[in-house]
Amino acid sequence: MCGIVAYLGPKEAFPVLIKGLHRLEYRGYDSAGVALLNNNRELKVYKTKGKVSELEKFVSGKNLTGHVGIAHTRWATHGEPNSRNAHPHYSNDKKLAIIHNGIIENYAVLRKALMDLGYHFESDTDTEVLINLIDNIQKNEAVSLEEAVRIALNQVTGAYAIAVLSADNPDMLIVARKGSPMVIGVGENEFFVASDATPLIEYTKQVIYMEEEHVAVLQLGKEIKLTTIKNQIKTPYIEALEMDLSQLEKEGFDHFMLKEIYEQPRSIKDSMRGRLNAEKGIVSLGGIKDYEQKIVNARRILIIACGTSWHAGLVGEYLLEDLARIPVEVEYASEFRYRKPIIYEDDVVIAISQSGETADTLAAIQLAKEKGATILGICNVVGSSIARETHAGSYTHAGPEIGVASTKAFTAQVTVLALLALRMAQIKGTIPTSRWMQLLHELENIPAKVEKTLNNKEIILEISEKFKNVSNFLYLGRGYNFPVALEGALKLKEISYIHAEGYPAAEMKHGPIALIDKNMPVVFVAPANGIYDKVVSNIQEVKARNGHVIAIVTEGDTVIRNQVDYAIEIPATEAMFTPLLASIPLQKLAYHMAVLRGCNVDQPRNLAKSVTVE
Repeated sequence: MCGIVAYLGPKEAFPVLIKGLHRLEYRGYDSAGVALLNNNRELKVYKTKGKVSELEKFVSGKNLTGHVGIAHTRWATHGEPNSRNAHPHYSNDKKLAIIHNGIIENYAVLRKALMDLGYHFESDTDTEVLINLIDNIQKNEAVSLEEAVRIALNQVTGAYAIAVLSADNPDMLIVARKGSPMVIGVGENEFFVASDATPLIEYTKQVIYMEEEHVAVLQLGKEIKLTTIKNQIKTPYIEALEMDLSQLEKEGFDHFMLKEIYEQPRSIKDSMRGRLNAEKGIVSLGGIKDYEQKIVNARRILIIACGTSWHAGLVGEYLLEDLARIPVEVEYASEFRYRKPIIYEDDVVIAISQSGETADTLAAIQLAKEKGATILGICNVVGSSIARETHAGSYTHAGPEIGVASTKAFTAQVTVLALLALRMAQIKGTIPTSRWMQLLHELENIPAKVEKTLNNKEIILEISEKFKNVSNFLYLGRGYNFPVALEGALKLKEISYIHAEGYPAAEMKHGPIALIDKNMPVVFVAPANGIYDKVVSNIQEVKARNGHVIAIVTEGDTVIRNQVDYAIEIPATEAMFTPLLASIPLQKLAYHMAVLRGCNVDQPRNLAKSVTVE
């Protein structure tokens, strides 16, 4: 969840580190800090509560020289978000400093043992325990810092991505990872380290994605030394980074979230590029080609995901069962391994994650692999843990998503799931060829229809102004649009802090209808396909109780428009593709509500982009 960045080389480290922290701030923004080793071998740590901008103010006028340094932006786990618990953390003698992303689960036992040896602690964090454990091992076992790090990591339980800096080793950085992501950038006699590739792109395109339980020793003038925590020697695999720096800028938009909403015509098209050719009748997902028969013959498909990706998985369930007639179950990854799930060797598990680093999803993958299931991944980040842990899979090609609340990730995931369902339907022959071709052409037209959907700003601004001060929202949909209702409610909760709930529209009568009065706005996802007449009846039930109704309707709809307070139009499409259109105005509604309420749209409170802890 936290963002870590480090630098070793001829440049002044601080400008590289602070820019890197800004790039990584979507991963956490409770506090921030930096450690620099200057030419006098003085290890200086500066840290403060708040965002990276607060750190910049805090260090103004301080000695920021040094060609090696580490920096951190925090999402709090152990200890409240304050300056004392901010990273980096010193060892007791202030000769070592560490930054850490993850959780050391057995820190309490280790802390007590170290206190019995005379160590004291300035913070409430598990991270300070780890750096003092490394210090104790190095001193008492008379080993190198590299060896001390390896020994310490064999004694801890949990997840980590760490970078360790030593006043006695001014030309060295030691980094390691398990369960939390880490990328090493390789430059001309310089090294960059970060939680993901975004801080590296303007300096180098040569990167190493670190594997589980790997330790890297970075030294000026030397090749990277890569081992496991068991001291098995590994060969670093350097690959080219495929990313454009412009993707990391707002490019004139007020917020990254708004930019990413407006990028969806392109990101959906990019997720289909090279995979769909309606004219030639081709659907091909190259990453899973060798596993198509396993999918077709699967006893069932299990989709595991969290948050927005779970909602995309629900759409995938409808798609795969509707088109390919394969039974599908959608599971919260966070609950999956704790309920003793029944998993068969002929099951296919699809793990969905924007970052490819979601800890709960990775844990669920590991359990399913142990049971012999085939594991496929759908994720956005090349080289991520899920991409490496699965047997095969497909990237969404949505491009970097910086806003904490996912937008283009959702529609890209649904697009890949639609392609998968169409391909399985083709292989199984579960729908007529003429109908299959019709669906290919319609899916190919979706980016243009998304572009059109984005042109409804005025009505959404009007709705946002009207309801910006309410306390509750209800979102309702049926069929393919039930997951859209869930996703719309999540977006509103995440960034505007208005309580919102999503339900199947028919379930309203089984409880939520008790909440409806003149103060309750209700959003219906009600395009003119699927169970349209039933949704009309549900709208009438809300209006009879004086509820305010906002409806997502198909262009030209007059039946619902004449019954509701506000109607937002989307182009006509097939029922199965409505989530790709109906989700857009709900994203914009959440965005504009948040802006009007003065909320931090890109960095909502208590959230982080990549959830790498359970």
